[in-house]
Amino acid sequence: MSLAAYKKTIRETESPRQMERRVLAQVTARLDAHQEDFDIADDRGTRLTLLAEFLRPILHDNVTLWMTFQADLLQPQNSLPAELRASLISLSMFIERHTARVLAGEAKVSVLVDVNRSILQALEGQAEAAAV
Repeated sequence: MSLAAYKKTIRETESPRQMERRVLAQVTARLDAHQEDFDIADDRGTRLTLLAEFLRPILHDNVTLWMTFQADLLQPQNSLPAELRASLISLSMFIERHTARVLAGEAKVSVLVDVNRSILQALEGQAEAAAV
């Protein structure tokens, strides 16, 4: 099957929430693969080396995903309750600020992994509720 046909099949078989969950799970797994080494590093220099070698593109993908979520949440046609949208927008802004601190070697990656996992659990709960 060609790549284009594969992408078309995914679009036709996955709901938007399933796609969000899949992409978020992928970026979370990539963050998680490097977070322990980064978080236990004793000095900023080591952290900056790990960023340069592994983490920077993953962090970029994560913050880009969250900014995409934010853009969707800001759309008037978004069907989520206003309070939930506001909370998720605040969370996306936190992700952006925390990522900047990680990129400076000043904060832990595990915080981002924990937030992503919490959202994954919520998305999985939505999928289960929709299936019932």
